[in-house]
Amino acid sequence: MSTPQTTRQILVADDDPAILRLVTAIVEKEGYKVAPARDGREAYKLLQQDNATFLAAVFDVMMPHIQGPELVRYMRTEQRLMKVPVVMMTAEQNPKLSSESFAAGAVVFLPKPFTTAQLQIMLRMLLNKTNA
Repeated sequence: MSTPQTTRQILVADDDPAILRLVTAIVEKEGYKVAPARDGREAYKLLQQDNATFLAAVFDVMMPHIQGPELVRYMRTEQRLMKVPVVMMTAEQNPKLSSESFAAGAVVFLPKPFTTAQLQIMLRMLLNKTNA
């Protein structure tokens, strides 16, 4: 199952099935494979797999079990994950959440609702930055 294609994989975690489908569709349209997770625990399990390589991650801030900033903090402690750029999204209007996300190590903060174009631009910026 571990093909070269896994290196073009983006981890997407959101507990809202509609948002998870939307983000997955946008990421796939950009030509990447998606590793979907329905909550923080599923995302954490995917991150823990030894062969897991991700170009980027897109996390909802507020999820059951493990929240987005906790996932980012975990990633920053793992050698193979610490350079993976993370986009955080939330529908919450609390400005504290964006500062928490950046403090944890997220690179981009995207308020919901967002447009397809907004997410595409964020992904392109992130992935061009990491590939440069």
